[in-house]
Amino acid sequence: MLEQLRGIVQEVNAAKDLQIALDIIVKRVRRSLETQVCSVFLFDADLNSHVLMASEGLNKEAVGHVSLEIGEGLVGLVAKHAEPVNLQDASQHPSFHYIEETGEELFHAFLGVPIIHHRTVLGVLVVQHEDRRRFDESEEAFLVTLSAQLAGVIASAEATEAIEGVSPSGHKISDTVFAGISGAPGVAIGKVIVVFPKADLSQVPVRQAKDVAGEIEYFARGLNKVRDDMKELHEGLAGKVAEEERQLFDVYLHMLDDDALGNEVVELIEQGNWAQGALAEVANQHIATFEGMSDPYLRERAVDIKDLCSRVLFYLQEGEEVKTEYADDTILVSDELTPAMLAEVPAEKLNGLVSIKGSGNSHVAILARTMGIPTVMGAVDLPINLLDGKEVILDGYKGEIIGNPSEPVTERYINTIKEQDELIAGLQELKDLPCETADEHRVHLWVNTGLMSDIAQSLEQGAEGVGLFRTEIPFLLSERFPSEQEQTRIYKEQLEAFSPMMVTMRTLDVGGDKALSYFPIEEENPFLGWRGIRVTLDHPEIFTAQIRAMIRASIGLENLQIMLPMISNVNEVNSAMQLIKRAHRELIQEGLQVKFPPVGVMIELPAAVYQTRALAKMVDFVSVGSNDLTQYLLAVDRNNPRVASLYSAFHPAVLHALYHVVQDAQDEGKQVCICGEMAGDPGAAVLLMAMGFDILSMNAATLLKVKSVIRSVSLDAAQDLLDQVMQMEDAQMIRSAVDLTLYNAGVDRLLRSSRTN
Repeated sequence: MLEQLRGIVQEVNAAKDLQIALDIIVKRVRRSLETQVCSVFLFDADLNSHVLMASEGLNKEAVGHVSLEIGEGLVGLVAKHAEPVNLQDASQHPSFHYIEETGEELFHAFLGVPIIHHRTVLGVLVVQHEDRRRFDESEEAFLVTLSAQLAGVIASAEATEAIEGVSPSGHKISDTVFAGISGAPGVAIGKVIVVFPKADLSQVPVRQAKDVAGEIEYFARGLNKVRDDMKELHEGLAGKVAEEERQLFDVYLHMLDDDALGNEVVELIEQGNWAQGALAEVANQHIATFEGMSDPYLRERAVDIKDLCSRVLFYLQEGEEVKTEYADDTILVSDELTPAMLAEVPAEKLNGLVSIKGSGNSHVAILARTMGIPTVMGAVDLPINLLDGKEVILDGYKGEIIGNPSEPVTERYINTIKEQDELIAGLQELKDLPCETADEHRVHLWVNTGLMSDIAQSLEQGAEGVGLFRTEIPFLLSERFPSEQEQTRIYKEQLEAFSPMMVTMRTLDVGGDKALSYFPIEEENPFLGWRGIRVTLDHPEIFTAQIRAMIRASIGLENLQIMLPMISNVNEVNSAMQLIKRAHRELIQEGLQVKFPPVGVMIELPAAVYQTRALAKMVDFVSVGSNDLTQYLLAVDRNNPRVASLYSAFHPAVLHALYHVVQDAQDEGKQVCICGEMAGDPGAAVLLMAMGFDILSMNAATLLKVKSVIRSVSLDAAQDLLDQVMQMEDAQMIRSAVDLTLYNAGVDRLLRSSRTN
């Protein structure tokens, strides 16, 4: 049966539209199972019914006309319980509903299986036979397997028709919602302009070079043309974004340097590969490496490499430049958006961004947040090939795109846009005000940084310090371990920019999922592997050089804090502290006037949660990494669309773990901070404040929203809310209780901020 399954799936995948796909399914399944009837019912939300969309064996006149309401008949029973129903004599079942138009009175045996996509029942696949018999286990297994494989194809076909404003049964519909992930908050209404990569790296054939020197020269010319393009885009962004943001294109240029990707390509050409093949091989190797990383920020770097190399390939293929015409209200859409694509659009014409692939950690999402452009990432079900020129609504708060918007919905979103503009203008007034509650309880708002481009926005939003500086960025952008002097220069820039405010530098957090090109690590399970503090303790020469650079950079500033990642036991802290003390002594022996910096630990593993008190005794402060802690507690990769809906920082287990950490840290008299998306969620921030967190560290874009909420509530009210939700057993109930509190506080407009689910 495996060959039959493959054949059916291949045929359906090649179908031009939904109806053709369904007709193929019923014909092939009927033949494969040697049964007399095969039918497909699809749920039509417009009719709120399951409609008979295709059938072999029932009356053809019934197709498209017969429908069953939700829960009606055996089809409704299958859909309701989302599980197969296998009956020897369907007419004897209490849920049997006879429909004369179908002509099914002759058929007794009935097997129906649900067609499920992303937990949603799309419809029911049914086979029937006139004999009174149960379909056997192999037949039922065949149908279940087939429906699971075809669900994605049917969902895609339905989406294709939905964007054209047509329901499965052919009725005209409006306000079709396509779900994604919030990349940058805000709402936009506009015309879709679809853009594609310059060239396809996956379609380059293997071919030997006839003239090695000529191929190297040819490749060099292509590189130079892309360098010129990047410089032009860099100059084109002048005045539109901060200079630090434009430095992203300097990073791109560095990737093309002779000692980076360019050198690897030349080496392959010298071995006899032609320029296009060498480029594709090097690019695809790097893309695969980054795509295999579990760290979402680093995984998104694969998109940058793919974009750059496809631009070089475009010139190698001597492609003809296609001039894109941008609408005045452009919603830019691509399979994988890149910063370079964004930079090519005139700023005054760009309303919003949509990427079929990617997450909120992509470079383009980071850039969009700093530029204030509403963005949706990971809209995997959006039929990109039919979008060009269509009017859509983009909801960056919810991570949704609405096709065929009706007048009432459009009007509602127009009002939302006006409201968000007023809100942003009003929040700026809070920049220089203290973050304290109505009853004068003080909370400190810090920021998370990694790129130099984060500095300007952080200071503009009134950040009071840095709760997390990701020091691995310079290591990732280098072709070797950066020297102590190089690291000192980078760290000093951060410390000087925020002085006299504290800057918390996390020690090198690589390994496993974040392998450096010059320090590769391959593991079967990188999430639980050799990473973070485990790597640097095994390589004290790397750890000591970094600590020396940090302390050296703080001379005359004294605003450095050092934080240790991925701590799971006290021995790791003991070992790290010994190395830090040794590095400090060495610098003093060299005649430098350096102070010993505060040292803290990151609580991001469940094991560390229950050792908080022991760990807190050994360090100066404790910081919770909410993203990883939630991910590890719930065993959910939030960037995996199959399970992302299970990721919720409002899960009772997460809240109880956080409360436990705060109480144990405070019992030891230690300052406690939380960094991650949860800290930047206005509703979650109220709970975190009530728990007793001293510092909330977040993305700079959310800082003023959090400040607005905290200034609008009292500590007493927040603690009452915390007492209430800590008795709840469901994340959605907790979220609703938090939303109600914000509503009562008069700051419900901030509920539209990017959410922590």
